Amino acid sequence: EAMAAQIIPTDGTPGAREAHVLNFIDRALVTFEKDQQQSYVKGLAELDAQTKKLFPSATKFSALASDQQIQVLTAMEKTPFFNLVRTHTVTGFFASPIHGGNYNKAGWKLVNYDDSLNHKPPFGYYDAQPQPRR
Repeated sequence: EAMAAQIIPTDGTPGAREAHVLNFIDRALVTFEKDQQQSYVKGLAELDAQTKKLFPSATKFSALASDQQIQVLTAMEKTPFFNLVRTHTVTGFFASPIHGGNYNKAGWKLVNYDDSLNHKPPFGYYDAQPQPRR
């Protein structure tokens, strides 16, 4: 969760933590992204190794201060694991809440997405409408 929270941090608006992105990632890894489970196992080991390399006295990544977490992630930002977690974080932040993330439509509210499906045609002449016969 700490990794996702650094990718989409909480500031004046909700971040990955408030949007329950971790729930989305957990669901994804047992359903449509099941083939990525080993990537997470390997990637989390890499995250742990990078944490120990930069901060030998650290017990785990989530125990680091925010600026230290950013240092670790910056060192890993070109790895396939970081790219996978970033993709899952952004997807979970904006996907339909039925998939476990975007809790309380946090991501949609951030971009003013109207999910009501109550769309109205534009005013005036609309070329997709049949023309009256004369």
